[in-house]
Amino acid sequence: MAGSSFVMGAAASALFTLKIYRGEGMVLLAMNWKAGMPPADFVGFSIEYRRPETTTFWSLKNRLHFPGKSKPLEAGKPPEQYPSTEAPFQIFRWVHFPRFADKEGKYTYRVTPQFMDAAGKMTAGKAQEASLEIYSETDPGKINIAFTRGYVSSQAFVDRYGGAKGFKQLIPAKADDGPEFVPTHADAKAAYEWMGFEARERIVKLLDDAIADKADVRIVAFELNLPELIERLAKIGPRLKIILDNSGDKKDATSAESKAEAILKAANARICRQHMGQLQHNKMIIVDGPTVKRVVLGSTNFSWRGFYVQSNNAVIVCGEDIVLQQRRAFDDYWEKGATSFKGSDSADWLSLQVPGLDARVSMCPHSDAHSAQKAIGDDMKAAKSSVFYSLAFLAQTGGDVKEAVQAVTDDPAIFVYGVSDTPSGIKLHQTDGKAEPVSFASLSKGLPEPFRSEASGGSGVKMHHKFVVIDFDKPTARVYTGSYNFSATADTKNGENLVLIKDQRIATAYMVEALRIFDAYQFRVSFKKPEAVAGASPPKPRKKELALPPINSGDPAAKPWWDKFWTDPIRKRDRQMFA
Repeated sequence: MAGSSFVMGAAASALFTLKIYRGEGMVLLAMNWKAGMPPADFVGFSIEYRRPETTTFWSLKNRLHFPGKSKPLEAGKPPEQYPSTEAPFQIFRWVHFPRFADKEGKYTYRVTPQFMDAAGKMTAGKAQEASLEIYSETDPGKINIAFTRGYVSSQAFVDRYGGAKGFKQLIPAKADDGPEFVPTHADAKAAYEWMGFEARERIVKLLDDAIADKADVRIVAFELNLPELIERLAKIGPRLKIILDNSGDKKDATSAESKAEAILKAANARICRQHMGQLQHNKMIIVDGPTVKRVVLGSTNFSWRGFYVQSNNAVIVCGEDIVLQQRRAFDDYWEKGATSFKGSDSADWLSLQVPGLDARVSMCPHSDAHSAQKAIGDDMKAAKSSVFYSLAFLAQTGGDVKEAVQAVTDDPAIFVYGVSDTPSGIKLHQTDGKAEPVSFASLSKGLPEPFRSEASGGSGVKMHHKFVVIDFDKPTARVYTGSYNFSATADTKNGENLVLIKDQRIATAYMVEALRIFDAYQFRVSFKKPEAVAGASPPKPRKKELALPPINSGDPAAKPWWDKFWTDPIRKRDRQMFA
């Protein structure tokens, strides 16, 4: 795979190091002090960036400011955000989404330490700079890893689209209402582009390209209720063969999938309904045209929630070889179904057909002889440095992978951060074994100023990824991903796709994705039990602000904001791991 997974700042005279990891449409910036600890007057880092072929640096903005510096909240307006050159970030790493991440060329980041004297005057120290390319495709013409944003429960969504009220205007309350749902939000087009991020953009464009190319299209779909997809599939008409799940109430005439089936049958598409041993849970698109030849795998359901609510990923592979291979897998599903798919070649590990990339793919259900669960669990236990995971339904599943999650968490030599969903929200799994729950319902009940109540995201799973990253910082880095839920049911009963990629750059991109989700909800955990203002009755949460240096705080026992990054074992290890 061309390109490094990170770049380093090269300013020898700077007091800190800068390491920037390349994600997919995003970057992780990690800083560390070079010698000893920072001085007490160090108040954080400002971060600026410059887009390709431009000369202007834009400052990333902070929602927090120093005491007395915040502007008052105005009714009906988003809270003020402040340039980090005046309101620095008091943290040693930051995940950044450039506003436009699809422009080819180098993005340059400038990170500057800021110091504050006794009079409150802030002074900039020596900066670090580094540049890297954030391609819109991971390896153009070969493979692209694409993510949805998954940020409905976020301050950014509140600012842009109005929180819970805006959510109801953008997303149907029930999946079965999806095919008929018409948004009423004034900014719906922009909202969907923002929410769906690169995964939505790439999948929609691929179908448009398939229509223009008069391509044959094969699809396996667990969910299909999104009008913009159904309409495009109807245009493909007789060149489309599609397998739709019919498990549970999906077989009912009122289900979204049955409604989609009726629309597509009217367009002369060929349709098969099946549920394998339990679910036809795959999410796969095969486009086989005169010029367009691509396969989509991954976790992204072709639905409102799959595109616009959940955190999901898509693995998009280019070329005739992968198309021919996956057409055979599709035909095995279509012709053999649950009775004999397990014995097909498609259920074994096969090359992902990307030149120069060590990657494999396997379709489920597996037979006992082809079972992948134990091997994945053993591979996780063989980790040398770290395991990151984002696993939907971990709370409801057992087996080798869940046991491996516990084993690596209990191993003090392995750095572990994980995110899993629960029936009511998210659970964050830290490297010390602690698991912190985040209730989505609590997000709609208010956060301390200057933060505002967030959309809960409706009923159903929000974190829908299924991936495990092992040893991202080593040449042996690898990632398992797909629609596969890392359970015995996924392995031996469901229709699934399972992908293994042994590549440090791609593993790093998934690590950054895991970390940005973890950080978003860890931030909310920190607000779960806010301190109360003394004397207030009833107690009110203290307004969140940046910490002043001890000399300015008025508290003789005050410690600098960065003290916890040297004294708290998890934060210390975190700082050292990434920088």
